[in-house]
Amino acid sequence: MAERDIIMMSQKELKRLSVIHKAIDKQIAQVEAADILNLCIRQIGRITKRVKQEGDKGIIHKSRGRPSNRAIASKIKAKALRLCQTTYKGFNPTLASEKLEELNKIFIHPETLRLWFINGQIQYKRRKAKKHRSWRERKHHFGQMLQLDGSHHEWFERRGPQCVFMGYIDDATGKFFGRFYDYEGTKPAMDSFQRYINKYGIPQSVYLDKHTTYKSTKKPTIEEELENKKAKSQFERALAELGVEVIHAQSPQAKGRIERAFNTHQDRLVKEMRLKGIRGVKEANTFLSRYYIPKHNRKFTIPARNKANLHRALPKALNLDKILCIKQQAALRNDFTVAYEKKLYQVLESTPAKKVMVEERVNGAILILYKGKSLKYRQISQRPISVKPEKQYTPRPKKLYIPPKDHPYKSFKVSPYTHIHSYPQKEESSKEEKELLLVH
Repeated sequence: MAERDIIMMSQKELKRLSVIHKAIDKQIAQVEAADILNLCIRQIGRITKRVKQEGDKGIIHKSRGRPSNRAIASKIKAKALRLCQTTYKGFNPTLASEKLEELNKIFIHPETLRLWFINGQIQYKRRKAKKHRSWRERKHHFGQMLQLDGSHHEWFERRGPQCVFMGYIDDATGKFFGRFYDYEGTKPAMDSFQRYINKYGIPQSVYLDKHTTYKSTKKPTIEEELENKKAKSQFERALAELGVEVIHAQSPQAKGRIERAFNTHQDRLVKEMRLKGIRGVKEANTFLSRYYIPKHNRKFTIPARNKANLHRALPKALNLDKILCIKQQAALRNDFTVAYEKKLYQVLESTPAKKVMVEERVNGAILILYKGKSLKYRQISQRPISVKPEKQYTPRPKKLYIPPKDHPYKSFKVSPYTHIHSYPQKEESSKEEKELLLVH
């Protein structure tokens, strides 16, 4: 029995073959076949001619089984996969595609690279499934609302010290601003916000979480309770003086724009700094301002719905250093000394003040003010210790105890032959009891 050729066809090709056979058998016209298959009349004529010459396999496209003219060369594919497993290990397909094009001049589409990763079982970080959240519309103007947060992460991958990335993102455009600091606190928040103002201006509002830096946990004072006010943190007080509205988020998901931005930076920024070999905060901040943030904003920033910029220009008479600082009231003692943060300061001017205002600037400078006037002072490095003379202890001489004449033992006579003495406890002891106590 002669072997029959097995032709593998798709459903689309089987449908075409059925219609072409009817056109060949004159059951339908080629014009009708063109309408059914959504092809032009000339293409129907070519397919019909090929099926008549080659049989049913003539319906199969001639490029099947042949490499694409646009296929990537095997050498380039091998080099790209080798780089993704060594230099760009752990990079996701999108970022790996960008770095291959930027540093190695190899352009591979991210989806193509993703398929290669799946076929080659190359591991990379994938996004987790998201929970359902209510969508909030973006603000319409640049500078209308700014989202602020600090991100704790292994930014240097143990090449350098632990640090915090203080990040700002505009809600309307997604424009990002950030800087590294040693810790998340009042001074880093004030310093980064001052840098943002110098670059873009004063925003209308700031959206942040309930970290103790941004929201005070202290109980309000009596004066604040009488005025129906809540206790403010130093950062809240500074923003109120600048006329910036503070909005506290009830959950991390509420300020999801900055949270998602940090997820991006924890992937992209970490790997960018790995390629540059960055090991410290100062080096990282230079890299951020000169390369990473401008590039990131060019790629991810979108235009606002309205073109008006709601950032307020910084007034010339406004001293940001005086506002963005830690202010605390302290008592002026009778010896004209002020205690602040476990340090003692000697005021060198005579003043009738009982209380003064201590300002600690972001750069560490200390100012002591009374009614807005700065007072001269010096820090007392070591407080004099008053030494009290030690009291010499002289023991008192013990007094010799002389029993009184009516003591019971004097009224009791003991025989000279007595070896064990026992004294009566009661004067009314009987004669028989006394005899029992004597041992002859």
